[in-house]
Amino acid sequence: MKRFGFKAVLGAALLVASLSAPAQAAGEAKHPAAMDWNFNGPFGTYDRNALRRGFQVYAEVCASCHSLNQIAFRNLGQEGGPEFSEAEVKAIARDYIVEDGPDDYGDMFERAALARDKFPSPYPNENAARAANGGAYPPDLSLITKARGGGADYIHALLSGYEDAPEGTELRAGLYYNPYMAGGKIAMPAPLLEELVEYGDGTPATVEQMSMDVTHFLAWAAEPELEQRKRMGFMVLIYLTIFAGLMFFSMRKIWADQH
Repeated sequence: MKRFGFKAVLGAALLVASLSAPAQAAGEAKHPAAMDWNFNGPFGTYDRNALRRGFQVYAEVCASCHSLNQIAFRNLGQEGGPEFSEAEVKAIARDYIVEDGPDDYGDMFERAALARDKFPSPYPNENAARAANGGAYPPDLSLITKARGGGADYIHALLSGYEDAPEGTELRAGLYYNPYMAGGKIAMPAPLLEELVEYGDGTPATVEQMSMDVTHFLAWAAEPELEQRKRMGFMVLIYLTIFAGLMFFSMRKIWADQH
């Protein structure tokens, strides 16, 4: 698995709560506001800069606790995604350690990841993951925006929505207030802290910005073929429109001859 610094491990540990910790009390969760995502709508596309920044947040904050097991490193270079160069993809992959084998002696061994490999889990098994996170199992993030009601809006709202508990709300030790969780209570503090990462393009790493960027990246991870699908759908609509027009005028000609 990838080696991480203290700051990244701290941020990732905090992120577990926002995506996997159960609500601690009954109650209605605040409905997330609808965001104007670039990828929404029939002609929406992913923002390449947001995808790259979002990947940085995932790699430096999320990856030490959360897997992304449906995505291979080479997907980071594909059209419609972050579109890293081949050299960048290989460099990213080398930062991760994966298990391979068996070798000629029947033993498993570790090696640096290759572009063809998928993002590895940071834990050898589920029990190890739960033991490292106080019993909570950090979910895989590949489809998280599809798996949660509210999709990208919910993930963004949850990551950026921590607040001081309103007057009259009691929180026992170890709980924090987030109105987007049912009951408003969550078992870990806010996962994203100001300037937790340092963006390579100079964008200020505010909590809001990091929440937007990593959500954008996770939306792509859940649907990396979105742009291709929309282009194909558009072409199909053009084809059907032309076909319908030809059929209409053909039928008019046929019936005109009958009369």
